[in-house]
Amino acid sequence: MRFFWSGVLRALVFLFVGCLVFGGALVYWWVHQPLGLATSVVELSVEPGASPREVAASAAKAGVAVQPQLLYWWFRLSGQARQIRAGSYELEGTVSPRSLLRKLVQGDEASRSVTLVEGWTFRQVRDALKAAENLRPDTLGLDDAQLMAQLGRAGLAPEGRFFPDTYTYSKGSSDTAVLQRALHAMDVRLSDTWAQRNPKVPLQSPEEALILASIIEKETGRTSDQPQISAVFNNRLRIGMRLQTDPSVIYGLGATFDGNLRKADLLADTPFNTYTRSGLPPTPIAMPGRQALRAAVHPAASKALYFVARGDGSSVFSETLDAHNRAVNQFQRGK
Repeated sequence: MRFFWSGVLRALVFLFVGCLVFGGALVYWWVHQPLGLATSVVELSVEPGASPREVAASAAKAGVAVQPQLLYWWFRLSGQARQIRAGSYELEGTVSPRSLLRKLVQGDEASRSVTLVEGWTFRQVRDALKAAENLRPDTLGLDDAQLMAQLGRAGLAPEGRFFPDTYTYSKGSSDTAVLQRALHAMDVRLSDTWAQRNPKVPLQSPEEALILASIIEKETGRTSDQPQISAVFNNRLRIGMRLQTDPSVIYGLGATFDGNLRKADLLADTPFNTYTRSGLPPTPIAMPGRQALRAAVHPAASKALYFVARGDGSSVFSETLDAHNRAVNQFQRGK
C-alpha cells in the first residue's frame, strides 16, 4: 500500500511539474505572439496614476486586439506592472504583449520634432511652432512680450534668443516647453562662446556678441566666410565706423519691406538702420547658429573694412574703399 501511495504522489508531482512547464510554455508563446491592431497605427494614452488594469483596458479600447484581463495578468506576472509610465504611445507594425510592455516600461513615447533654422526671425519661429504636428499651442494667444514673461524673461526682446536646432517632443507637449529648451540652449551656447572669446574684440558683453552674430548669420550662408565678415564688422566697431549692413535695415523695415531695398530705405532712420546710426542695433535681428556665434568673437586676422558678394554665395573683402569700389564694379555692376 505504501508503494501505491508513493507512486500516486510521484505521478501527481510529475503532473504538477508538467502543468507548470506546459503553462510556462503557453505563456512564453502568448507573450511573443503578434497582437492585431484595429488600424495601421494605434494611439494609446496612459494617464498619470493609471493602474495596470486600467492600462490593459485602455489598450484594448484603443484598438489592440487583446483580452484586457489576459494583458493585465501578463503585466502582473512580469513583475513590471508598477513600472509602466504615463505618456502617449504609438503602436504599429508587429506588437506582442512582451514588446508592448517593454515600450510602456521604457516610456518609449511617440515623438515629433520641429526644426528652428539658423537665420530665422522670431516670427518664423512662432509660425513653425504653430504648424508643428501635435504640439499644444499654449502661446498662441500671447504677444511676444507676454510670451517672454511666461518664459521668465520679462522685458527681454525675443529676437535671436532661441538656439536653432531640431527639437523632439512627445505628442501633446506644450510649445512653451520647446521654447524653454531652445532658450536655455542659446543661453548655454552664448555663455560658452563668450567665455572663449578673443580678448581683443571690441564687443563689451555677451549681448553684443549675440547681436553681431545675428548680423553675420544674415549676411552670408557660407560659414567659411563668417570669420572674415566678423573681422569687417569688428574692425568697423573698433574705429567707430558705421556697420552699414543691409540685413539690419531690412529687419527695421519689418512687414513694409517688399523684397527690394531702395536708397530711400537706407536713408530712413530706424533703430536698426546701421547706415544712419553708429554701433550695433538694439537687439539681434535673427537666430544665429553655432558658427556665427563663434565667428562673432573669433574674427579672422584681417584689416578688411569692406566686403561685397560675388554672386555665388562667397564674398570679396577689401581693406580700402578704392579696392572695394573696384570689387563692386566687377561683381555687382559687371564692369
